[in-house]
Formats: sequence, structure tokens, C-alpha cells
Amino acid sequence: MAEQQIRFDDGASYEQMMGIWSRSAGEIFLDWLAPPLGLRWIDIGCGNGAFTELLVERCSPAEVQGIDPSEGQLAFARTRPASSLAKFQQGDAMALPFADRSFDAAVMALVLVFVPDPAKGVSEMVRVVVPGGAVVTYMWDMAGGRSPLDPIHSEIQAMGIVPTRPPRMDASRMEALRDLWIGAGLEDVQTREITVHRTFANFDDFWTTNLKSPALRPTVATMTSGDVEMLISRVRARLPADADGRITYSARAHAVRGRRPK
Repeated sequence: MAEQQIRFDDGASYEQMMGIWSRSAGEIFLDWLAPPLGLRWIDIGCGNGAFTELLVERCSPAEVQGIDPSEGQLAFARTRPASSLAKFQQGDAMALPFADRSFDAAVMALVLVFVPDPAKGVSEMVRVVVPGGAVVTYMWDMAGGRSPLDPIHSEIQAMGIVPTRPPRMDASRMEALRDLWIGAGLEDVQTREITVHRTFANFDDFWTTNLKSPALRPTVATMTSGDVEMLISRVRARLPADADGRITYSARAHAVRGRRPK
């Protein structure tokens, strides 16, 4: 199968597929960070604004700038209540459109594996925060097979089919995150795991929701109907339902934080 690029162009579909997961992990992440109120934040790879909304709700920021390459995602972000404070614009994580020392905190939420050069992305985060400023991220443990989509990805791979995956999955490993942060010259580097759960009403709810993923959809679209039926059967066996038909499973993210030296 030819390598395909994952494009996040539909903010509403992304919200249905990833919004609950993102908010659950983001809540725990912010509990861990416990940032002071009133900071100037940049949310890099803000997507449809799911984490930006949490920043506005919980952190009383003085400013939030959301940056993402997808206008489709940004259009959805601008419909959120957070847009009364947060500003959203297109931009590249490896070339942020802001001056040095413009923010008190820089965050990437569930983004780093999509950045072609993660080290460059981290260096840009460091550049735009003030000395003593926070540089933080959390990313699904894709390399460890614990992302929300891995119950399906794992079965696709077991069938000998190569699924569409992000370009830098290695950056999701905890040791890789720590190395990136230390390599960027950050101080007080700390890491933690975040485990969250999600329940779907039934298998059909699980399947149709996850097929909204721009990573899964193109892979499944290339499969024969017989292979799709086999995949569904394999995934169904992997995720047994409870007595009421509900499907519950967990995903794990890796988080890291550090500070720009003063």
C-alpha cells in the first residue's frame, strides 16, 4: 500500500471521534501541570480547539493563540465558546508565526507524532516562551500500541495490511519525549503516564465513530468487503461488550513538561 498522509480536515468528525478522549486526557494533564492562572498560552496543533477549550475553562489565561495547519479544524475551533478569548490561525509547528519570548507556556496536545521534525517543533516551543516558561506536551502511546485507535490498527496489522500511521510514531515513547526535552535544553523535566477510558453504547457506535478517523478511513476503504467483515469480527472479539452491549476500553498517553532556563 502506498504511504498516505493523514489529513485532519473535518473538525466536527474529529470531535465525534476524538473529542471525548482528548478532553479526558487533557483534564488529567492540566491537573498534573497545575499551572498558575493568567498565563499567556500558545496551543500548537490546536486542531478543532478541544484542548484550547480546556485552557480557557480551567486556567483563566490572559491570552491563548491556537495554531494549526488545517483550516477545516480551525473553522470548528472558532465555533467554540473559547473563541471569545482564544485566537486561531493557520501555522506550522516548525515555524511558529510569533516573536521570541511571546508566551508564558507552550503546549502541544496529541500532536508531536505528526510533526515531521519533532526536535524542531520542540525548539520552536522553547523559542516562543519566556525564560522560566513552561514547555509541555502529551501524546498517545502509539509506539506502545495504546492509542484510542489501536484496537483496530492492531487487527489490521495482524491481517497483514499496513495501516496509515503518523510519520513520527517513535516520538510517542516516554524515553523519546524525555530525550527531546532534555536535548532542547529544558530544565526540571518530568514525565508521567495518563490512562483514560471511554465507553461506547454498542459495537456499531464504536465502529462508526472510529471510522471517522482520517487515519483509519483510507485504510479500510482500500480493503475488500470480505476483509472488512473479517476485521470487524476480529475487533469485536477483541473488545467484548458488557451485559448491556456497551464497549469500554482504555488508552494511554505519555506526558512531559519542562521549563526554559532563566
